[in-house]
Amino acid sequence: MQIAAIEAGGTKFVCGIGTDKGEILERVSFPTTTPEETMAQVEAFFRGKSFAAMGIGSFGPVDLDRTSSTYGYVTTTPKPYWNQFDLVGAVRKHFDVPVGFDTDVNAAALGEAEWGAAKGLDSCLYITIGTGVGAGAVVEGKLLHGMLHPEMGHILVKRHPEDSFAGFCPYHGDCLEGMVAGPAVEKRWGRKGHELEHESKVWELEAYYIAQSLMTFILTLSPKKIILGGGVMKQRQLFPLIRQNVKELLNGYVQKAEISEGLDTYIVPPGLEDNAGLSGAVVLGLRALEQK
Repeated sequence: MQIAAIEAGGTKFVCGIGTDKGEILERVSFPTTTPEETMAQVEAFFRGKSFAAMGIGSFGPVDLDRTSSTYGYVTTTPKPYWNQFDLVGAVRKHFDVPVGFDTDVNAAALGEAEWGAAKGLDSCLYITIGTGVGAGAVVEGKLLHGMLHPEMGHILVKRHPEDSFAGFCPYHGDCLEGMVAGPAVEKRWGRKGHELEHESKVWELEAYYIAQSLMTFILTLSPKKIILGGGVMKQRQLFPLIRQNVKELLNGYVQKAEISEGLDTYIVPPGLEDNAGLSGAVVLGLRALEQK
C-alpha cells in the first residue's frame, strides 16, 4: 500500500511516497517560500500518483484540535506568509484521501517508534536541533498532545557561568532554542556550525544546555529512548558530551540501567536518519486511513 507523505518544514518541504512497510519509494525537497508557490510544488509532485492516504508533519505552531474551526492550520508562526494558513485544507482541495496531520517533530518521533531507533518501544522522545529546536513524544504508544502540542524547545535552561551570549529566540531570548539552535550558534560564534567542527568550546556549551533539557524531559516524561536529530546534531562529537553531562546532572537519582550503564544506546541519533519525519508522515497517513 502506498501513502503520500509531507514533511513541511520552515526551511524546506520534503514530499515523498512511502509504503505501509516503511519503505520510502520516492522523495523530493524544495525551499519553503510563500504558501502559494510551495503548495503548487506539492500539488505538482503528487499529481497523477496513486496513494491511499496522506500524512503531514508540519512546522508550527499548528492547530491539532479536530473540533476547532482552524484544525489543520499553521497558526501563530513567525514564518513570513504562513501565519494562519490552512495547510490541510490546501491539500484537500486537490486530493480526496484521508489526511493525517501533526507536528513535524511528533511525526519524526512516530516514525522512529515505528521503524527506527525506538522500534518495539511504546515510548520515545525525538528532539530536532537545527534552524529551531522542537520535540515530539510518543507516550504509551500515542503522540503527546494537550492544550496545544509540545513546545519543548522553549524551556528555560540555566546559563553557563562563563556564557554572556544574550540568546537568539525572538520570544524568550535565552531559552533552549535561543542558546543552541543553528542560528544561535552562528550568532554567538560568527560562523556556521559546520565551520566550527574542531572548536571544542562550541560543542561543550551546546552539550551543557542540551543535557539540561534532557534531564528535565527524563524526569517529566521518562522516555524509553531519546533521539536527537537536526542539522546541529550532525556534529556527532556532541553525543558523548551530552551523555556525560546528563549522567552528571542526574547524579545517580534515576536508578535505571539505561542511565547508569547504557547511555550510549539511550541517547542516540535517528535510526531513520533524514527520513525520520517523512516516515512518520507515512504513519500519520496510515493512521488516518485506519480511523476512516
